[in-house]
Amino acid sequence: MKGRISVTHEPYINIAFVGCGDIAHAHWRGIRTHAPQLRVTAAVDIDTSRASAMAAMTGGQPFTSLEAALAGSDFEAVDIMLPPHLHEEAARVAFAAGKHVVLEKPMSTTLESCERILDAAREAGTVFMVAEQAQYWPDVVKTQGLIRDGAIGEVVTARAIFSERVEKPSGGRPWRYDAMMTGGGICLDGGLHRIRPLRMWLGEVEEVIATLGYPIELMEGESQAQALFRFASGVVAGYSALISYAVDGVGEEFSILGTAGTIVIEHGREGRCLLYNREAPEGRDVLPDGKRRRDAFGLELADFAQAVREGTSLAATAEDSLGELRTVLAMYRSAKSRQWEPVRTAPST
Repeated sequence: MKGRISVTHEPYINIAFVGCGDIAHAHWRGIRTHAPQLRVTAAVDIDTSRASAMAAMTGGQPFTSLEAALAGSDFEAVDIMLPPHLHEEAARVAFAAGKHVVLEKPMSTTLESCERILDAAREAGTVFMVAEQAQYWPDVVKTQGLIRDGAIGEVVTARAIFSERVEKPSGGRPWRYDAMMTGGGICLDGGLHRIRPLRMWLGEVEEVIATLGYPIELMEGESQAQALFRFASGVVAGYSALISYAVDGVGEEFSILGTAGTIVIEHGREGRCLLYNREAPEGRDVLPDGKRRRDAFGLELADFAQAVREGTSLAATAEDSLGELRTVLAMYRSAKSRQWEPVRTAPST
């Protein structure tokens, strides 16, 4: 590492958006609501119309490459929101320029690529966040506290469900359906948002057994998965992921059963977090009004900004995100071997 992370005391932290698709709009909303200390000064996209539109929205300058933005704009940080197969190149360019980096999950498509990114981050000595919004979901954070405080006793088992309805593409194959660009299928996309909370609550996954399905014909990677995760504690949790053209009718996203109660997190961004125990046998919503998932992008970017400005620790390190990638890669191996596969020491192939 070149040196300690520099701390800025300027009123704003200038940041470049790299990739101006849908997720960039979510990040921009998050900045406006929870991280006003971030100021977008550059909007980068190979599509000039998208770069220009985002620049007009944020007040930044449009560019068609990160290299051009580095030469033509002033910023200390970079927010990378590209397809995963482009993460390594963009991150290494940003770190070589001495920038702080927030990078959308997954870090990359292979463990080897992730290690190269981490090496570049260590060399730069700047703040590096892998943006996993589930780390900041208020219901997930509340559940973590309830489990830690013994509200449901000792955890016996848990279940995580990801289910989403998608429209049939009207044109060609969306980039999310391209396994080369994503590294896999739904488990490396929305499915990661179910693995992070399980790891927050239950610790590290040691081994998995999984099956995969492909109901979306255009999608090269899996669009359906079922798995069991065995954690270092011995707890076994169920995991289910599905995207389809059908109407989504799932009632819950998570359930955690303990010796003295149960926590159920309902499906959807506005779902409730219900605690069932002796004092609340019918279930009690433990989230205050207004504390829902729509705030997560802003909360994660505020955490990033605070780390840049004050040198504070992030809620989760960039290295921590490798736990999700290792788990999914073990699932892929298990689907082929039809047996339990290790996670913590798993190779990336």
